[in-house]
Amino acid sequence: MTEQLDPATAAVLPSQSSGDTDRLVDVVCGREVAATPEEREAVQPFARQLIEDYGYPVSHIRTRPQWHVKASPSDRAKKYPVDIAVFSSDTHSDESLQIVVECKKKKRKDGRDQLEDYMRLSRAELGVWFNGEERLFLRKLEHKGKVTFEVIPNLPRYGERVEDIGLYTRESLRPTHNLRSTFRAVRNYLAANAVGMTRDEALAQQIINVIFCKIYDERFTAPKETVRLRAGMGESDADVAKRVRGLFEHVVTRYNDVFDENDSISLDDASLAYVIGELQLYSLMDSDRDAVADAFETFIGPSLKGAQGQFFTPRNVVRLVAEMVHPTQEDRIIDPACGSGGFLVEALRRLWDEVEINGARLGWPQNEIDADKQQVAIRNIRGVDKDSFLAKVAKAYMAVLGDGRGGVFCENSLIDSTEWHSTAANEVRDGLFSAVLTNPPFGKKMKVTDAGTLGQYDLAHKWTRDKSSGSFSRSAKLGDGQSPQILFIEKCLNLLRSGGRMGIVIPESMLCNPSHKFIVSYILSRARIRAVVTMPEELFQPYTHAKTAIVLIEKYSTAGGAPQEDYPVFMGLAKWCGHDSRGHEIPHDDLPEITKRLERFHNGEPLEFDHLGFTVMASEIQDLIYLPKYYNPELKQRLDALSETHDLVTLGELAEDGVLEVSTGHEVGKLAYGTGSIPFIRTSDIANWEIKGDPKHGVSVDIYNSLAPRQNVEIDDILMVRDGTYLVGTCAIVTELDAKIVYQSHILKFKSLDHERMDPKLLLALLSAPIVKEQIWSKRFTQDIIDTLGGRWQEVVLPIPREPSARSEILTAVRSAIQSRVNAKLAGRKAMMLVAPHGSLDPDVVYDFLVIGRS
Repeated sequence: MTEQLDPATAAVLPSQSSGDTDRLVDVVCGREVAATPEEREAVQPFARQLIEDYGYPVSHIRTRPQWHVKASPSDRAKKYPVDIAVFSSDTHSDESLQIVVECKKKKRKDGRDQLEDYMRLSRAELGVWFNGEERLFLRKLEHKGKVTFEVIPNLPRYGERVEDIGLYTRESLRPTHNLRSTFRAVRNYLAANAVGMTRDEALAQQIINVIFCKIYDERFTAPKETVRLRAGMGESDADVAKRVRGLFEHVVTRYNDVFDENDSISLDDASLAYVIGELQLYSLMDSDRDAVADAFETFIGPSLKGAQGQFFTPRNVVRLVAEMVHPTQEDRIIDPACGSGGFLVEALRRLWDEVEINGARLGWPQNEIDADKQQVAIRNIRGVDKDSFLAKVAKAYMAVLGDGRGGVFCENSLIDSTEWHSTAANEVRDGLFSAVLTNPPFGKKMKVTDAGTLGQYDLAHKWTRDKSSGSFSRSAKLGDGQSPQILFIEKCLNLLRSGGRMGIVIPESMLCNPSHKFIVSYILSRARIRAVVTMPEELFQPYTHAKTAIVLIEKYSTAGGAPQEDYPVFMGLAKWCGHDSRGHEIPHDDLPEITKRLERFHNGEPLEFDHLGFTVMASEIQDLIYLPKYYNPELKQRLDALSETHDLVTLGELAEDGVLEVSTGHEVGKLAYGTGSIPFIRTSDIANWEIKGDPKHGVSVDIYNSLAPRQNVEIDDILMVRDGTYLVGTCAIVTELDAKIVYQSHILKFKSLDHERMDPKLLLALLSAPIVKEQIWSKRFTQDIIDTLGGRWQEVVLPIPREPSARSEILTAVRSAIQSRVNAKLAGRKAMMLVAPHGSLDPDVVYDFLVIGRS
């Protein structure tokens, strides 16, 4: 027996990094490891599944240090490292090695070959190849000295035999926390192997049919009975497929108002058996995520969703919206853009929980509770979606969960309901509902242009603002088109009865951009905004970078307009949403805590007043800006704490007093690029207090001469990025080396007109201080996907130390830093000239910009 390092030893090794975003914590050994694609997408997800879904003890699993197996019979060094090794006990030895998992090879054939090599000369009976997108399960067979391998449907769970695979009772099925990796594996397998079927939409239809068979099987199989959706050892693909197709016939018969008689499961037998093998371990009904939404999201892909504005709402967001609206059995609930039904299902679950509690209190038998739950589903829930496939998915999902399918309709919510089918028009009427939960489709390029539809909506008209009062008024003129997400706000208000509540996901820009303030004004003319929670940019990534917010709106109880009394507005700022920009799960999620804070707000309990939950009185809202970060209490507290030792002065005050002159640059157009050697400074050319020595574009002397009098760039002027993505607030000071430039309109220029009151170098330090950077971030508003500081630079507070010695120390440090940068630029230019002369650089000049591609 050959012993290797015990996993307990590995678990206590010191961390190799502190907070590095390129590293992650290994779920088995607890050590930080490099966040390579292989680790993030394959090793860690499958290790988590081994623990959570298959039930293997962590002590039986080895990731770090890696276990090694022989590459050949004579290989005493054991050259092959195993990505994940699973042992039959917590004693890790060659004899106890049970399963090897290979995650390196990207192609299925190469992966299988590599896996067989690992298994052939080890004691492991079972093997898994998983590359993050596809997976394969193998069993090793040895007979008369010959080793062969067979594909098996799945792994046995901990404590089970291989022969037990597929012999699952209903009560033995387990929920899984993340179905996405399983669905991704299924989708990629089908795309490569399904006979006669390659389009994502067709595959999605098939897999969703299978999913509803699975949920039906879970609902109508007794706890101790064997489920019908299974793929066991030794079963032929044909036998598995026949059982599934027979089950689907029951689904179609029971729900003939959802499925057509022509609906079928047409996957080939091998593909269908593979799908069942992947899904059979799990209880989809008890799983944390909406299985249908996950499947659809995985199978349809970003191309369709981008075109239709369909961005499926993560479960943690659905819960937060539901907590905002707090639906009860007394409510009539609607989602007018219901998609696959995620909000409807969450609302239904809450209503059913209420029924269960009430039934237990009254001592009802279970059959009476179940009957009441069915009545609640039929009576209280309505959904509408214009996409026929999505509407069908929502109907089917509601049906298999316990009815309510008759309340889901395929209609366009934005058009006049006289154009709907009569049943839908009768069931979904303006003023009928007390609760709306919705995430309408949104997208920069999506517009409703039909004049008949636009004419129904105030928000489709042109709006004007009175400069003196700041109030908005609607004109009689229709716009050429309007975004559906804007029209849906008005439609949802129309659907609500007096006093009704709406929880809606909208683009963040609607809450702050000057061009959208008429929308906020319109909402406030009909309702209160009671809560706003902004989401991180990653929420709907990798499908869209649009930043969003969740808003709770309460319609006024009377038609007479806004009541006069003041009221608190709950605000929260989520920095983490449970997944990264590539859609991979991460261990950071602010939404559960914000949801708890929101519940406390509803109950009138005190809040901690930090970014995860605080209140602002409606009377304190400035200029119709409903953006939580704009009112961040933590920032205000830090500024207030500085008031004892610093003078707190805004940039606007300095400009108004004539201490500062503030201006923006100009755009020259792409045709001007490359016409000369004068640097055209863009936002990306500013970094680390300096203007880069190799800007991307140069313009002609003529262009420079035409703009120089207006731009008036001088030494000690400060340039600051006003618009962009991540660079807003980045500053540079103009030195003697780079005063002859043209700068673009997305950059602000601060010129000190009174060096006694504001030394430029002190200003540079102040603008770069973390407390000022935080303010700039809080005043950056998203316009589409680009952030802008706009004119809110005037609100930025500069904390100027009162102590002269402190200011002197700052100035000394800044002057030293600037001179060091100047010296570095001169030395760098000299080094470049020593390499080889260049026609565009004058060897007699000490310094000039290196603009490649100049004429």
